[in-house]
Amino acid sequence: MKKYNKIVISCLSILFLASCSSDFLDYEPTGVLTSESVATAENADALVTAAYAAIGNDEMVGPITNQWVYGSVRSDDAYKGGGGRGDVDVIDRYEQYNTTIADYGDFMLPRTWTNHYKAISRANFALSVINGLTEAEFPKKKTRQAELRFLRAHSHFMLKLLFNKVPYISEDLSKEQILKTSNDLTSDELWNKIAEDFVFAFNNLEQAQDQVGRADKNAAAAYLAKLRLYQAYQQNDNHQVTSINTARLQEVIDYADAVTGGLETDYAKNFLDGNDNGQESIWAVQFSINDGTNTGRVSFVTGLNSPHGTSLYGCCGFHLASQNMVNAFKTDANGLPLLETFNDSDIFKTIDGNGNAPLTAGVTLDPRIDHTVGVPGRPFKYKNTLKNAGDMVYKFSWARDPGVYGFFGNMKEQQSPDCSCYVKNGPFIGTSKNVDFIRYADVLLFKAEALIQLNRQNEALPIINLVRARAAASKSMPLAAGASDVYKISPYLAFPSKDYAMKALMFERRLEFGMEGPRFFDLVRWGIAEPVLNAYLTKEKTKRDFLSNAKFTAGRDEYYPIPQREINFTAGLYKQNPGY
Repeated sequence: MKKYNKIVISCLSILFLASCSSDFLDYEPTGVLTSESVATAENADALVTAAYAAIGNDEMVGPITNQWVYGSVRSDDAYKGGGGRGDVDVIDRYEQYNTTIADYGDFMLPRTWTNHYKAISRANFALSVINGLTEAEFPKKKTRQAELRFLRAHSHFMLKLLFNKVPYISEDLSKEQILKTSNDLTSDELWNKIAEDFVFAFNNLEQAQDQVGRADKNAAAAYLAKLRLYQAYQQNDNHQVTSINTARLQEVIDYADAVTGGLETDYAKNFLDGNDNGQESIWAVQFSINDGTNTGRVSFVTGLNSPHGTSLYGCCGFHLASQNMVNAFKTDANGLPLLETFNDSDIFKTIDGNGNAPLTAGVTLDPRIDHTVGVPGRPFKYKNTLKNAGDMVYKFSWARDPGVYGFFGNMKEQQSPDCSCYVKNGPFIGTSKNVDFIRYADVLLFKAEALIQLNRQNEALPIINLVRARAAASKSMPLAAGASDVYKISPYLAFPSKDYAMKALMFERRLEFGMEGPRFFDLVRWGIAEPVLNAYLTKEKTKRDFLSNAKFTAGRDEYYPIPQREINFTAGLYKQNPGY
């Protein structure tokens, strides 16, 4: 599964053009193959491979894997970056919460919608073929059905996070029925539809598969824990949490306990190409290079985001850590996060005569900052030499537009230019590094959150401390590269209250997954997006003028608009989200 079958992809790509967009439903390609013409065991397995490929078929302007646009820039973690507000200005609209226009050309959200439904279409087509085969004809029938339903559930889940009200499309629907399928399911109904696919996968897959990259029981259990956690926070039409379903929380715990895995010994290993599919990776999209194809199957979803002012990379300086995100890594005298006061003062806020950003005197840090943020004067991607001494120290000159966006960079999604995983296509950077959708740290914190909400915070304490202990042990790579040791991180000794425990959990998720994309969706799940993000904006506006008119509107901005072209195509069958 790491190296996708180029023959399958090239020969069968014409099959998978159906989606909920008129661009695809109205097109009848010459020589199209039907389910009857490919209904053999050999072809069925190839269709499953093609369905896996669709999960990674995103692009810089229609992302479906890395959520840097929708979950990171949209939150308090990061700024858009690039060459000013007008550079890919649709993302500026998202950052400003100015998305009252449902479509903006063919960039971002409309393409993301289409790319997810293309993936669903591939899974459904493969299911329609495999459902018609007997187990005698296709001994792997049940396993492949379970994998396809897992893939379909994954795509629907991602759509639910982004748009909330989306049509659920299954393989038993005809083209005519698809056109009559609305997006008016209740939130619970849609969660349960998606969960049915994950439950089928959980009940019919082995704990682990022989081929890495295939969905297994482990991944299904982790996804069910995630889904039931989101579902547990029951919200009204204004996206305010009205109650928390304790039965769902118990399901979170049960499914989390069914997941086998472990934390990597060093946090850095999660973000290095050589450790793809390691013990912490529970579910990831697979990429490859030097696989017999012309360019490899590399990911360009973050192709805009590499440091700009250096020949080592090239373009384009997007996705930059916010000052708020940087401040969050401060620790107190006991090595604990400053849950309430972290943003009272800024760190790394000035540039000295050498182009470095010195740390404010007396400040100590969580080590995860040097795995997450590029800071002038500190080693980048765990190196301080490449071709010439100092080439891999992050430099102020790497910031493309510091007058607008400041001078911090991003680290996790970057790979060193001497990595065998690295591809430069014109100014854009791609890599064969997998994109993890769920790490084992996620599963641990899903369980801890459910325990806290069930008033069992004492049971959550050692789980959160396990994640913190791994962070504390993750100093060797940045230090080996020459970073100054200003780290101080310690376990929590106790949680004096449920409220304190929940604040600690929320903060731990932010530190652990900083700039990986889940932050915005976490805030929405907890029902606190409006107060957190408007407080962030109030303070950040004093430092970044480009945010002067930004404002989060509760009851609207928790979700993105349904692409207007989809509403037009269904003659108003799809209903727009409130406020757009």
